[in-house]
Amino acid sequence: MVGKSREPSAAGAKRRVRGNAKAKKPEFKAVIGHLRDEGGAEVFRLVNERVRLGILSALAVTEFLSFADLKQTLGVTDGNLSIHARKLEEAEFISCEKTFQDRRPLTQYTLTPKGRAAFERYLGHMEALIKAMRKPT
Repeated sequence: MVGKSREPSAAGAKRRVRGNAKAKKPEFKAVIGHLRDEGGAEVFRLVNERVRLGILSALAVTEFLSFADLKQTLGVTDGNLSIHARKLEEAEFISCEKTFQDRRPLTQYTLTPKGRAAFERYLGHMEALIKAMRKPT
């Protein structure tokens, strides 16, 4: 076999990669399919942002957190935290209670039942996506 290599060509390797990607496509569609149901895409877009995801994550493991605690935990500015918290409040995912402690304002946030359900749905979607992508080929 003069002139012919036994090694697969680069074009052949590319075709195989594409073929494997196509094999995973139906699984991927099944994983993301539920995003179309019941406003799933809107919930995903709202939650899938670093600061908002951080707020929900922090509130999911504790009863409440103050504005200062969230700010320190997430490492964000007052304005940044305020804007993202307001978006979650408008969606009714968190609630905000403003009081005074020793004559100083105290803002505390809690995760609402609607927010917990949205967060769990988001986590379930991400877990399904990770599981589908890690399946052996």
